[in-house]
Amino acid sequence: MTDRFDKSRLPSRHVSVGPERAPHRSYYYAMGLSEEEIARPFVALASAGNDSAPCNTTLDAQADAARKGVESNGGMPRRFNTITVTDGIAMGHQGMKSSLVSREVIADSVELSVRGHCYDALVGFAGCDKSLPGMMMAMLRLNIPSIFVYGGSILPGRYQDRDVTVVDVFEVVGKFAAGTCPISEVHALEKVACPGHGACGGQYTANTMACVGEAIGLSLPNSNMVPAPYTSREQIAVAAGYQVMELLERNIRPRDICTREAFVNAARIVAATGGSTNAALHLPAMASEAGIEFDLFDVAEVFKSTPYAADLKPGGKYVAKDMYEAGGVYMLMKSMLANGLLHGECMTVTGKTLGENIDQVTWNPDQKVIYDVKTPITPTGGVVGLRGSLAPDGAIVKVAGMARLQFEGPARCFDCEEDAFAAVEARSIAEGEVVVIRYEGPKGGPGMREMLSTTAALYGLGMGEKVALITDGRFSGATRGFCIGHVGPEAAEGGPIALVEDGDTIRIDLNTRRCDMLVEADEIVRRKGDGLPEVPASNTPWEQLAREKTGQLGEGAVLEFALDYRQTSKTLPRHNH
Repeated sequence: MTDRFDKSRLPSRHVSVGPERAPHRSYYYAMGLSEEEIARPFVALASAGNDSAPCNTTLDAQADAARKGVESNGGMPRRFNTITVTDGIAMGHQGMKSSLVSREVIADSVELSVRGHCYDALVGFAGCDKSLPGMMMAMLRLNIPSIFVYGGSILPGRYQDRDVTVVDVFEVVGKFAAGTCPISEVHALEKVACPGHGACGGQYTANTMACVGEAIGLSLPNSNMVPAPYTSREQIAVAAGYQVMELLERNIRPRDICTREAFVNAARIVAATGGSTNAALHLPAMASEAGIEFDLFDVAEVFKSTPYAADLKPGGKYVAKDMYEAGGVYMLMKSMLANGLLHGECMTVTGKTLGENIDQVTWNPDQKVIYDVKTPITPTGGVVGLRGSLAPDGAIVKVAGMARLQFEGPARCFDCEEDAFAAVEARSIAEGEVVVIRYEGPKGGPGMREMLSTTAALYGLGMGEKVALITDGRFSGATRGFCIGHVGPEAAEGGPIALVEDGDTIRIDLNTRRCDMLVEADEIVRRKGDGLPEVPASNTPWEQLAREKTGQLGEGAVLEFALDYRQTSKTLPRHNH
């Protein structure tokens, strides 16, 4: 078994080879390993499994299943866990400030465990929004042979003869506040919307980043859309454990796979599926780990020329299970590659190129979820980037499923999400207004909270298409409607969004990709002279760190003290000590 691998050249030699490592080996004997097993390459199985939410509850079992694949192909599996913050539970209160920061903690913790124990390869299992990019960021940072495995999505719930997701529950809160449904309907829906294990079923952040995993080449083909409860997820985990040993033997590493062209492929899949606007944060953050320049405007440029071709919720009709049954991510990529929208030469974890993998797929003309990109749902992507006097450093909006692409109205300003949500519940938001929620950016929040509770409540009130919402915070991948997020510079850094006053006219034009405040220049100068509101004091060390050190939105909102490393990481030695 071990003849294939020269352990003297692998990181694990530092904990298992030579007389001086006898104390280290004694720990492995304590765990029941034999001398032959200690001589094998050590493979990390990093799991974001926990009991925090159904997104994560199957991950440990999947990681354990991967042991079989690693062992059968000459490796020694070593499982460990990392944290998650689950947005569906953190949503709408101060807990959401922990969400984006958790991405960095996940990446850091996986890196520390792999480096500390000198593992030779990595299979990462994640199920909830920030754990997916966090796990892939760690892979790119470590640059050891790695495979990413998504835990799978939840199956849709059923209510009154229709499929439902957790978003329906968020929206029924608004209906109840509007007096258009009884509390009994709220209770009935909340009990059936999430029928078991898995991440949120629509094309929200988790499923968007799961599609990214396949498109960028870090996941096995057609593995990530398989729902969490399906028994075939165990087979996928075993296959990932087996295949990572092939990557180790051939020395194929994440930065060999995730080139700039691969990031373009990933951005194309986000747009083509009407995916989460959060991908515009996560792709630049992942790229920075590989020393690749790929910021918000690079993402937005790809979005411009990408047709919207997968009819997925929240803008469309179907959920991840339906996409899986229609043929999965590779079915969509089949049409995209045939029409020149993908770089087929990019390497993947199969050891073959993306084009070679796609060649194994036969187009299914009978399914209804995935459109041929020659006849898409709309000719341009489901997500677009904006610029303008209100967003000189950019903003992002999901347009999938939207009929109206222009909006102009008076601003209604709030300096935190709670105040905006209270106004929605009190039904004091007027039709035609542009709701501005600021001081919710990466530094101002801190933590760049998502606004799903507010946007969903607006839909529940029947106001979803009648108002616009602009924020320097984020939106959930489940958000739909005229909702513009990631406005930069953020208010806490003195961006124009901090200077908007109630009644100012805001104009949004998604055709020209503009977001402007129609205020005279001399008036802007006057307002700047008045100074900005004081940002509240931080409550925890992490809040203070996020306030002081979080980088620009367009570069992924990663922590600034790590940027020097990330920007030069292509020249750093690989993880072999």
